[in-house]
Amino acid sequence: MTAPSPLHVQAFNTADVADQIRATPGWVQHYQQMSPGHFAGLVRYLDLQGVEIYEECMNTRVEQNFSAPPGALAFCFDRSDNALYVLNGESRNIWITPENYQEVAVVFGPQFLQRQGVSIERLEGLFMAPLNSQQNALFSRWLSGTLTRLSQTIDPPSREALTQQLLDDCLFILDNACVCLDQGALQRRAGERVIMKRVGEWAADTPEEQLNLLELSHVAGVSLRQLQHAFKTYTGMAPTQWLRLRRLNSARRELLGSHPGQTTVAEVAMHWSFWHLGRFSSSYRALFKELPSDTLKRAGAIPTSGRGRR
Repeated sequence: MTAPSPLHVQAFNTADVADQIRATPGWVQHYQQMSPGHFAGLVRYLDLQGVEIYEECMNTRVEQNFSAPPGALAFCFDRSDNALYVLNGESRNIWITPENYQEVAVVFGPQFLQRQGVSIERLEGLFMAPLNSQQNALFSRWLSGTLTRLSQTIDPPSREALTQQLLDDCLFILDNACVCLDQGALQRRAGERVIMKRVGEWAADTPEEQLNLLELSHVAGVSLRQLQHAFKTYTGMAPTQWLRLRRLNSARRELLGSHPGQTTVAEVAMHWSFWHLGRFSSSYRALFKELPSDTLKRAGAIPTSGRGRR
């Protein structure tokens, strides 16, 4: 008789948004740091072979542009407002987290869902809508505590029992949840999500291209007022500030991927349309709490093998 393999909780402390992405396998994600400070993140991850548990914590505001794994059904519990968001493989979202953000999630893979007879199509209309339930906060605490206990125990529950409990609990919470917004608000949010999706796709496809507000509204296919309202809803900031912060993040990624002998801070700054080096350095330091020259020096001191997952 073969002994069951132990449940291994992986934990990653991260010091950059790029590390945070690498520590979350299976998701298509783009992260940008959007508030000042030295980034500090944590990802805890448990693979139950068909069901996965994630916990994510980040101290700064972060823009998340993501989609769930293909064919999956994800229950994401936002601990900042205790709302549940249900995602499927078609879900796309772009938003900016609050500071000190915490989220726990359970992701059911397509083969597990098929074995359990769960039809994702029957949940149409609930995806990406904020769902309230009295059990949300309780389940989030239990799930986080479960990851802690499983990382310490020498006698974990069986994988089959735990995955079945997770499915039963998530479906029970969903059955007792109510949508936080009325139908009109849901429709407006869906329209604004489409706007942000178009803008996010443009930004991902042409990261070096710079647009003014009127050009950006043309990319989104909406009026300037609609663009500004969508940004206020999903990012809490003006489109111009969003564009500037994204360019600073792009400059940081280039600096971290370079070597002092290969490029200079001035070259990187001009590459991302920062034409005044002093202002660039000041803005960069305000956001990341270090000078761009220090980032470049630090990148040169990191061995190539040390730039992977932590």
